[in-house]
Amino acid sequence: MDIQHRDASRPGPLYDAITPHESGMLDVGDGHEIYWEVCGNPMGKAAVFLHGGPGGGCYADHRRLFDPAHYRIVLFDQRGCGRSRPAGLLEANTTRHLLADMEALRKHLRVKSWLVLGGSWGATLALLYAQRCRAHVDALVLRGVFTARKREIEWLYKHGASALFPEAFAKFADFIPLEERGDFVGAYHRRLTAGERDAQMEAARSWCAWEGALMTLTPRASYSPGHGEATLALARIETHYFAHDTFLPEGEIFANMHKLAGLPGIVVQGRYDVVTPPTTAYELHRAWEGSKLEIVPDAGHATSEPGTVRKLVEATDFFR
Repeated sequence: MDIQHRDASRPGPLYDAITPHESGMLDVGDGHEIYWEVCGNPMGKAAVFLHGGPGGGCYADHRRLFDPAHYRIVLFDQRGCGRSRPAGLLEANTTRHLLADMEALRKHLRVKSWLVLGGSWGATLALLYAQRCRAHVDALVLRGVFTARKREIEWLYKHGASALFPEAFAKFADFIPLEERGDFVGAYHRRLTAGERDAQMEAARSWCAWEGALMTLTPRASYSPGHGEATLALARIETHYFAHDTFLPEGEIFANMHKLAGLPGIVVQGRYDVVTPPTTAYELHRAWEGSKLEIVPDAGHATSEPGTVRKLVEATDFFR
């Protein structure tokens, strides 16, 4: 599969900024409402963007990964995060619920099938959704692949990334008493789900500071932790999922890769991604007949890395 290149006369890799022509809140039950929006061509080919986390959210630049003249672009915030309500709610918030929400939104918008683009945790959801709802997926575009195996979580929160960023990991570890450091995910989860809000916010800032230090090839101030509800919701939801092994059997995605045989897909992976190292993307590509792996030589994990943005836009252009 060869990826076509964008028109060199167009400035920058992203498409021009656009605003939604439709948006709303979808009641998905259990006290949750998810925010959704639609941009681009109302009659175009449907594409849905899946944000990372768990517990992140969608941003305006995510719309710009797709040609608005061709695509009907769907973005939504997963349960408990972004503009969805209530913020940070953990009850009835599992992987199964998120996949069901995708189907509910597809039916609500009367989409027959769509291109699915997901990064990091969004790539996890994209793969799981395609394995369950193959008939409704035209193609996959994945970035910074995470498949929720135990070793991938341990790389980030136990041993692995800590060897590359020891000073940042020391701050992350020092927040937790020595006797609890055998399980950082569990220790942070307890602090983020009990006690006073100020204490929870301190734990959230420490949790997010560790991840923020790893996101890009070169440090950027934009990845420093904030003070608001979004920071708290992200930390609460991430630790909720990781403390429960993402509510998935170990190795489920790889065990079901045969279901994706022949489904076209492009995997965009930063060479120096410290959050989700390239080995997972490579293993996935090897197990997925019909996929193409694009290693970005000068990128880390974030969607916003220039080389990663370029490859993602080239991928969505290809599937036009």
